[in-house]
Amino acid sequence: MAAKRILLWYRNDLRLHDHLPLTQALADGASVIPVYCFDDRHFGQTRFGFPKTGGFRAQFLIESIADLQKSWQAQSSNLVIRRGLPEVVISQLVEQLGITDVYYHREVTAEEIAVSTALEQALKQINVNCKSFWGQTLYQLQDLPFNLPNIPELFTKFRKDVERDANIQMPLATPTNLPSLPIDLDPGKLPSLAELGLETPEVDSRGVLTFQGGETAGIDRLDRYFWQRDKLRVYKETRNGMLGADYSSKFSAWLALGCLSPRYIVQQIDKYENERIENDSTYWLVFELLWRDYFRFICAKHGTKIFKQSGLQGVDLTWKQDWPRFDLWREGKTGFPLVDANMRELAATGFMSNRGRQNVASFLTKNLGIDWRMGAEWFESVLIDYDVCSNWGNWNYTAGVGNDARGFRFFNITKQSGDYDRDGKYVKHWLPELEQIPAAKVHEPWKLLPVEQDRFGVNIGVDYPQPVVDLFKSARTHELIYNMAFNITSSSGDRPIPKRKSR
Repeated sequence: MAAKRILLWYRNDLRLHDHLPLTQALADGASVIPVYCFDDRHFGQTRFGFPKTGGFRAQFLIESIADLQKSWQAQSSNLVIRRGLPEVVISQLVEQLGITDVYYHREVTAEEIAVSTALEQALKQINVNCKSFWGQTLYQLQDLPFNLPNIPELFTKFRKDVERDANIQMPLATPTNLPSLPIDLDPGKLPSLAELGLETPEVDSRGVLTFQGGETAGIDRLDRYFWQRDKLRVYKETRNGMLGADYSSKFSAWLALGCLSPRYIVQQIDKYENERIENDSTYWLVFELLWRDYFRFICAKHGTKIFKQSGLQGVDLTWKQDWPRFDLWREGKTGFPLVDANMRELAATGFMSNRGRQNVASFLTKNLGIDWRMGAEWFESVLIDYDVCSNWGNWNYTAGVGNDARGFRFFNITKQSGDYDRDGKYVKHWLPELEQIPAAKVHEPWKLLPVEQDRFGVNIGVDYPQPVVDLFKSARTHELIYNMAFNITSSSGDRPIPKRKSR
C-alpha cells in the first residue's frame, strides 16, 4: 500500500511550532507538501470600498511567508507558493502530485469558511479527503467545559468557567526532519506588493515597534520582551501606554497570522513565573489572550451576525454613513488631539495601541454616530495585526451591539487624554503642529485664547482644526437614539440622559 501524500494548506498559521495539522501528518507517516496560496480575493475591496488588505499587513504577510519558506528550506525541504483561488490551485496540485489528503487549520468566519467549503467540494469530486483541525486558541474546542452552542454570552462567565474547568494543553514541538519536495515541483516565488496591486508603505516607526513578519521575528520579539528587557513583570501597569516599543507585548501581529501560537506564549509565561516572578502582570497577559479566545468562539457560535449592522444583539440602531466626517476621523482631523494622534499613528505605521483603538472607536460611534462597520472595515484594511474575530468582536462591543455590551458607554476623550497622556508627549509626537503647546493645554487646543495661539505658534482652525462636534452634546444625542432603540425607560418615562458619562 502506497504511503499517504498529504498537502498541508497554510492559512493564518504561518509557523512550524505548535502546528497540529503538520504534526498529525508526520505522525500518519505521510509525505508532506506544504502550500501557501495568495488568494486574489484577499486583495480586493471591502463593502465600503477600502483595500481589503492594505500595504502594512500585506508586507508583513510577505515577510512571514518568506520566513516560513526559509524554515522549511533549513530542513532540506521547501514551501510551495502559488497565487490564485485555493480551490483551483490546490485541486491542480492534488492531481499533479497524487495527493491523498489535504490538512489545514479550521477558520470560523464566513469568507474563510466559504473558501474551505469550495475547496472541499472541489476535492470531493476527485476523491481526495480534507481534514480540518482546531488550533488558533489557547483552549481547544473539545476541552471547553461547554459545547459550542452553549458558549457563554458574557466574557466574564466564559473566563471564569474555562479557568476553573478547562486546561491549556502544552504546545506541540517544532518538527524536525521534514520531508523534501518532489524534485520536479516548482516551489514558486513570492509576489511583490506591486504585483498584488499595492504600493510599498512608507513606515514611520518612530514611537512604535518596527514589525517584521514571520515566526522567527515573533519568537525573537517574545524573547526580547520577556527575557532580555524583563517587561512582562510590569505589563499590567504599562499596557495602556501609547508611545514606545515596550509598553505592551505587541504580539498581536504575529498572533493574527499564526506566526506565534498562543499556547507557546503561555508556556513561556509559565517559565517566566517559575524563573523570575509571578504577579498580576503575568496573569494579565493570559487574560488578554482569553479575550482573543472568547471572540473566536463567539464568532464560531454566531456566524454572520457579527458582521451585520444590528450586531450580535440584533438591535436596529440608526447609523449614519457620513463620508465627510468619516474622512476627518480616518485622516486625524477631528479637532480632538487624542483621536487625531491615534489615527495618524495608524496611517503612518499600521498599528495603534489598545487604549487608542477604544477611544477612536467610541468617538466614531458615540460622538459622530457613524456606521460602526465603516470603522471596522477601515481597521481591516489598515491594521498590521488585523484579526477578523477580535476586530469585529471589539467593534460590536464598542458600538453597543455586541453580546457583552454594557449599555451606552462612551469614552470621555479629554479625561482619557489626561489619564493616559498627561504630559502630552503622545499627541505632540504625532501632531507636531501642537508641539509648543504646554501639556496642561494641549489636549483642549480649542480653548486657547488668540494671544496664546500667537505665543505657541498655532492657529486653531487653520493649523489644527476646530472640534468637529461638541463632545458631550453629541454623546447625549446618540445616547437618546441608543436608549430608544433598546427601549430603555424608567417608570417616569425616558431615563434621564446624564450630562457627563465617561469611562
